[in-house]
Amino acid sequence: MLMNPRPTETGAAVAHDRVYRALRSRIMYGEVGPGEAMTLRGLGREFGVSMTPAREAVRRLVSEGALFLSTSGRVSTPELSNERIEELAALRALLEPELATRALPRAHPALIERMEAINAQVAQVIARRDAVGYIRTNLEFHRTLYLRAQAPAMLALAETVWLQMGPTMRALYGRLGRTEAPPHHKLILSALQAGDEPGLRLALRADVTQGLRLLAN
Repeated sequence: MLMNPRPTETGAAVAHDRVYRALRSRIMYGEVGPGEAMTLRGLGREFGVSMTPAREAVRRLVSEGALFLSTSGRVSTPELSNERIEELAALRALLEPELATRALPRAHPALIERMEAINAQVAQVIARRDAVGYIRTNLEFHRTLYLRAQAPAMLALAETVWLQMGPTMRALYGRLGRTEAPPHHKLILSALQAGDEPGLRLALRADVTQGLRLLAN
């Protein structure tokens, strides 16, 4: 006979998921910088939960590489070495052109129009010097295309890389000093409109690696 979960167990799971999703979003979109520390007690106070949901959310994010747990128990966002940045850039260069290629047969005009609108938003947040807004809309541009690939496992891997890169992308934004949307976005849109698979792969690879490798220099 199946037992229904006790209300306290269900409540703890809901609280854990709420903290996890909020922290995940915060890290992915660069709302916290590299090496920024946090405490379970502080997270519990912020989200109005006990230590257990906060601890479970942190454990989950540590397993995904979004947070670093030191031997002393200190929790922080990772400070990526040059080698790690290069590795993550290489992963993006492998995964994202493949996702884009799989999406290409389903890149209907409405999708391209949606991506053009998002790219216009990217330009607007850059003009406002909004680093978090830039990271959020830039990833939305990519995710909107990749959802059409119908490859959920591959997209989940790409999002894990984005999650690990979030705080570092915040640092990259400051170094690039962007004044307009990434130039390769227009090349991506042109390749989609033309059904140009080689051009799409080339534009995607350049877009996802060029900025990251500036950080490693």
